[in-house]
Amino acid sequence: MKTFGLKDKLGYMFGDLGNDFFFILASSFLMVFYTKVLGIAGSVVGTLFFVARFVDAVSDITMGRITDTAKPTRAGRFRPWILRMCVPVVLAGIFMFIPAAKNLPYTGKLIYIYVTYLLWGSVCYTAINIPYGSMASVITSDSVERTSLSTFRSIGAAIAGVIVGSGVPLIIYTYDAQGNQLILGDRFLPLVIVFGILALICYLLCYAWTTERIEPQTATKEKGSLSVALRGMSKNRALWAIIAAAIVLLLSSLLSNTMNLYLFMDYFKSKEAMSIAGLLQTAATLLLAPFSTTITKKIGKKEAAGVSVFFASVVFFILFLLRIRNPWLFCGFLFFGNLGVGLFNLLIWAFITDVIDSQEANTGSRDDGTIYAVYSFARKIGQALAGGIGGYVLSIIGYISSTENVVQPPEVAERIYTVSTLVPAICYFIVALILIFWYPLSRRKIEENQKILRSR
Repeated sequence: MKTFGLKDKLGYMFGDLGNDFFFILASSFLMVFYTKVLGIAGSVVGTLFFVARFVDAVSDITMGRITDTAKPTRAGRFRPWILRMCVPVVLAGIFMFIPAAKNLPYTGKLIYIYVTYLLWGSVCYTAINIPYGSMASVITSDSVERTSLSTFRSIGAAIAGVIVGSGVPLIIYTYDAQGNQLILGDRFLPLVIVFGILALICYLLCYAWTTERIEPQTATKEKGSLSVALRGMSKNRALWAIIAAAIVLLLSSLLSNTMNLYLFMDYFKSKEAMSIAGLLQTAATLLLAPFSTTITKKIGKKEAAGVSVFFASVVFFILFLLRIRNPWLFCGFLFFGNLGVGLFNLLIWAFITDVIDSQEANTGSRDDGTIYAVYSFARKIGQALAGGIGGYVLSIIGYISSTENVVQPPEVAERIYTVSTLVPAICYFIVALILIFWYPLSRRKIEENQKILRSR
């Protein structure tokens, strides 16, 4: 079997790059597509996101148990699912962004958004993302190598963030005749098709370049019933702490991404600054990537992430108090805030492999797929809360949803600024508290768990 190396890291990076072409697009622009192109109220969209998470509660756990208990093929336990589901997930992603749906009656629009969103997120995306995320724990058992996998996965997400976050606004938005108001064009579908092709290529590279190395005898040992696995997880303090941190972090990050679109569109009124803001978010992650492994070796994942997220909280509190009017100055502060969050995002997937090891050390059962499914569902809860609350917040602050290019009242623009800065400040502070005081897997504890597993 080939030794672990750069090819595995690049292959794993391409997997998340393929996922995030549509995940980031849906997280950042699906609300805009629904409210601006289809003319659906933000509160209705928020309800859709909440409903979808109840469906995910079943589909995620089901997929986790399927991957845990299925007999591995020659390609491994998890990799085959990437090949099986890459085409369906791409097609489902494209179907979410069909502009012609605006011509449907209102009831038809509701049916369209529910069917296409659930098909993509709760069925196809789940069937490829759960195996992909679980695969890190069988590519290598070395803690440092897993940290590098997490870093490369985050680099894949960062590259997607550059392409989607900074490229999409420049393509889909134009200015009115006076050059003062942003107008949403009709370029969604061609753009999404291009993303679909790129995502498909990335999935195929992920399948071709990664190798599952954990012995099949270990990976396929009897798992027991779902109730036994869940009972063991219920006592896993590290799992619940990282789930809580993930929900709050995603609530903040995704809500910020959504609200920033409206912030730069209706408060700063600059698509160029919107594009640069997305680029700087990725630049912060890429800047930290070469140092993430060294930082965790010297300080530890828990310790480094807790301090960095607290720093991000301070930056956003400063932004809230300053009420900045210059979009470029705002982007400068945003870059430093993203530096704080970026380190945690680089390490988050290594946290999960540590949690899986902790589960096995404490219970003797290794439920990679089920644990990752539970964590994935928690992330989707955060995603739903961000999208749902984002939709409700838009309605509460008086945002006017219309297919026409309506100029928002000044007081609405001010409220958008408040939400875009104060909410991240509070949420990142909560995440820092969780990591510092609740999450138990310090560097010393991780080393103890690895000794236990090696002795077995």
